[in-house]
Amino acid sequence: MASESTVMAPICLVENEKEHLMVNPEAIKVLEAITHPVVVVAIVGMYRTGKSYLMNRLAGHNQGFQLGSTVRSQTKGIWMWCVTHPTKPNFTLVLLDTEGLGDVEKDDPKNDSWIFALSILLSSTFVYNSMGTINQQALEQLHYVTELTELIRAKSAKKSDEMDDSDEFVSFFPDFVWAVRDFILELKLDDQPITEDEYLENALKLIPGKNQKIRNANLPRECIRHFFPKRKCFVFDRPTKEKELLIHIEDLPEDQLDCNFQVQSKNFCSYIFANSKPKNLREGIIVTGKRLGTLVETYVSAINSGAVPCLENAVTTLAQLENSAAVQKAADHYSQHMAQQLRLPTEDLQELLDVHATCEREAIAVFMELSFKDDKREFQNDLMNTMERKKEDFILQNEDASGIYCQMELKKISQSFMESISNGTFSIPGGHNLYLQGKKKVEQDYKLVPRKGVKANEVLQIFLQSQDAIEKSILQSDKALTDGEKARAGTGQAERAAKEAAEKEQELLRQEQKKQQQKMEAQEKSYKENMAQLKEKMERERKNVIRDQEKKLEHKLKIQEEMLKEGFKNKCEAIGTEIHQLKKEIETSKTDTLLDGVLGDVLLLAAPDPFLKLAGAFLKVVNYKKK
Repeated sequence: MASESTVMAPICLVENEKEHLMVNPEAIKVLEAITHPVVVVAIVGMYRTGKSYLMNRLAGHNQGFQLGSTVRSQTKGIWMWCVTHPTKPNFTLVLLDTEGLGDVEKDDPKNDSWIFALSILLSSTFVYNSMGTINQQALEQLHYVTELTELIRAKSAKKSDEMDDSDEFVSFFPDFVWAVRDFILELKLDDQPITEDEYLENALKLIPGKNQKIRNANLPRECIRHFFPKRKCFVFDRPTKEKELLIHIEDLPEDQLDCNFQVQSKNFCSYIFANSKPKNLREGIIVTGKRLGTLVETYVSAINSGAVPCLENAVTTLAQLENSAAVQKAADHYSQHMAQQLRLPTEDLQELLDVHATCEREAIAVFMELSFKDDKREFQNDLMNTMERKKEDFILQNEDASGIYCQMELKKISQSFMESISNGTFSIPGGHNLYLQGKKKVEQDYKLVPRKGVKANEVLQIFLQSQDAIEKSILQSDKALTDGEKARAGTGQAERAAKEAAEKEQELLRQEQKKQQQKMEAQEKSYKENMAQLKEKMERERKNVIRDQEKKLEHKLKIQEEMLKEGFKNKCEAIGTEIHQLKKEIETSKTDTLLDGVLGDVLLLAAPDPFLKLAGAFLKVVNYKKK
């Protein structure tokens, strides 16, 4: 784990030079080396509020992300620190520290909005860091959350550039954590103690009234409640009361920090480690380090081109790259395991096809595990055709190996027989019978050779055919026979040769027919295996879609209940309409018969070429035999 995912120091992920965002290729290389799922924690907030110090504590170090002790913002762009997850051994913790929002030295305020949006898109836990208390001013400083509908899109806008799909945000947005620094108030409401979470939820309650000022004040509250179903709050005392020590806080030993701050920061870290989920992109698509790198590049490219970062487009880009790699990995798995398990030549074709079926099943499983969003099944079809070609290559290799082995063995077996021919052993009276006995022994000995493979009969027939002229010559020179006996013998030989030739031709046809039949059966088995695994995968994908829809429904019901309690009847009714529509969508997903149609499309896509070629070859053999 450590060798794969741990980086000893933070590295800039997204550079912000002259308020233009650029991806750092060295940081992408770091992410590409991480094959584990990633838990991504991003922190955002106003500049000079101690974000970097809090992230260093998550990394388990006092130093790492650079701290500043002046009024000038220290962090520029988005910095990344990949560390071994302290409690989840098969995950990598990716910490993202962002430059401070609201820097007065910036010319373009939109730049802050893009940093904010990127942090939302890349993280699985989003930490908003603020100072003092959660009051109206703090909420106004969080105006970036109200701009997210203009900065992020869930689906590609095919119908209208003005399409608002913010209802989809809940399915892929991170968990929300508000960290309130230098908190000096008592956690009480109406003289009753409250928790940090209750403090946050009370601050997010809507203000009654309909004038524009109240609407503006409620907007960030509504956005937070609608976009982030899972919310958490932590309040922190100042790390130390002494200003001189605060300037160099990264050098301060733990035991010199304020006791309350020590407890609070430990609680914060423990919560993040235990509750931050792996980054995912809806419908169960888990993000690895490599995938995270692709997302960064895709989103920043969209921003720089003047477009709005779109989750659907990013997933499409990611799927193209990942599915191509999945095809390659599955095909390599097939080739490697076929080469390891096959001992050429095989006893017969069926032995090879049985190994093929096992290796193909494993390769399909590899592809299914790594691929996603292959909606048109283009990549699966590519894999099927690739493995079909590789199978044919192995069949040819097997035939070549069998042919070479049989020729070598037959040469050894027939060596004495061929020497007898060369030495004139059969050029005597009765030599023809002796020749036939010698040839028969060669055939018998050859049949006893094990594992000759698929070319055994063909190699033997070629050898026997090569003997026809020699046999005629020996027959003609057999001086012990009378002229009449020669004529009868010659006639009998011709009849016997014609009969044997016909039998050999029929045997070869039967063998070719059997070969094509076995290939067709193997292709059908292969096809059924693909369909079975595809159906299983599509069922999992459907369950993931339903899970996302039910998550949205649960969130809508919760908001509706809250609006009802707070007396916002109109908003409650509007959400009720959305809930009704969502319930219909869930029911449709549960009863959707699209799966069978997709499987039928794959039938037409994947089966025809190799399957129909085999069927055609098989029919040719059958028709030839009928003639």
